Amino acid sequence: MSKLINISELSKMLNLINPKTKKPTNHVLRYWEKEFKEIKPKKINNRRYYSSEQIEKIKLIKFLLKNKGMSIMGAKKMLYLNRNKLDDYQSDSLKAEYYKEKIKLKSKLLLSKINKIKKNGKKNTS
Repeated sequence: MSKLINISELSKMLNLINPKTKKPTNHVLRYWEKEFKEIKPKKINNRRYYSSEQIEKIKLIKFLLKNKGMSIMGAKKMLYLNRNKLDDYQSDSLKAEYYKEKIKLKSKLLLSKINKIKKNGKKNTS
């Protein structure tokens, strides 16, 4: 069974944070939930929880809206046409671009961790 995360954790994961208050902007996810039928969080005690499959769909929606600058209608059409599966073999496809962006973010995270270890030195675990 996949781990479920709540709406605030997901907002933080997606960097949907209000720059002034530094609080998660959960309303964005609730709005997307109304707009995209693909987003169906589990509700437990009236709180939203998202599975890893849901998180991947939401990451794709965020990528289409924020990174590609698509409108909600454009993103809906992309998901409806399932274009991201049809263009798997084109290196300039949206899916390829989405994964490139994902790898770039993970690489930056790893690099920052490596630099932190170099700066602070390896901790002695014994």
